[in-house]
Amino acid sequence: MTTMKSVRTGAAGKVDVVDVERPVPGPKDVLVRMRACGICGTDTYFVHLGGTPYSPDGPAGSVVPLPLGHEPAGEIVEAGAGVTDLKAGDRVVVNPQGVPSGIIGCGGEHGAMSEYLLLEDAEIGRTVAVFPDSVPFDVAALNEPMAVARHCVNRSEAKPADKVVVFGAGPIGLGATIWLKLRGVEHVVVADVIPSRLETALAVGADAVVNSAEEDVTARLTELHGQAADSLGRPRAGTDIYIDAAGVAAVFHATVNAAKWGAKLVMVGVQKKADIDLGGMLRSELTLIASQGYPTEIFEVTPEIVEHHERFARLISHRVPFAEVERAFALAVTPGASEKVVVTFDDPE
Repeated sequence: MTTMKSVRTGAAGKVDVVDVERPVPGPKDVLVRMRACGICGTDTYFVHLGGTPYSPDGPAGSVVPLPLGHEPAGEIVEAGAGVTDLKAGDRVVVNPQGVPSGIIGCGGEHGAMSEYLLLEDAEIGRTVAVFPDSVPFDVAALNEPMAVARHCVNRSEAKPADKVVVFGAGPIGLGATIWLKLRGVEHVVVADVIPSRLETALAVGADAVVNSAEEDVTARLTELHGQAADSLGRPRAGTDIYIDAAGVAAVFHATVNAAKWGAKLVMVGVQKKADIDLGGMLRSELTLIASQGYPTEIFEVTPEIVEHHERFARLISHRVPFAEVERAFALAVTPGASEKVVVTFDDPE
């Protein structure tokens, strides 16, 4: 039996690196040698718990260990006899939701934080997309989270003349900022509480930033976007679209306090619980739009990441070799220790 190393959830707050059987592709499958894999908030959630709580078979409150990693980029090393549009040597990004054995790294049979990843029923445009060697693997590994950010922007239906604020300068918020600017939106503000994140926001194209720990958000947005009113004629900021990429209740409060008549709030950050001022929403006729995953965007984003890869590279704060993967997860689970951690794998011999 040929084995490989793979990362699984361990005890709560820890990961385990285990030896598992290296998959063998069937006639319609490909085997991908991992070259880079990002760590995201979903991964850290599973690590904190020690597994996933979503098993339909387990008792209430139980967690099930799972293989991790759903932001992969790699190189095909073997293709099944029935695969005609992919070959060994192709550099690919992956749709984690496109395989029959369950979502890769999120409860499915396979995780991409492994030396090799099996892709069943491989097909360009559905399971994988090929990218050129001009794009580093670590940047290509941003494809999945940038699809999440793109769906959020698509859901916002932002137009060039709209004035937008993005709350949260993590990878999704910064990705949304890039997509908004590439969409032609003239003025995008990013709000966060960490100065280094705000510096990155300006570097990737934000027109202005707000430190919401130190500044009055409504006053600053009014200064930047002009003054408007709610349905009762009370002064409000002229911001058209609010994007919550932070997933904290303070964003809802700040939005309701600032929102003009007819504004939108797009929720892409995962909320646990939030008390919402429904009366305040009513007085501004605030539209709440939820954004989940990437129904159509997973490979829609790939050509533009290729074109603008140097811009997207600014989102990566740490590149950690797979040999130090425990350190990579320790960085990712520690608040404020990192922005975007991408695990890299050694070049093939």
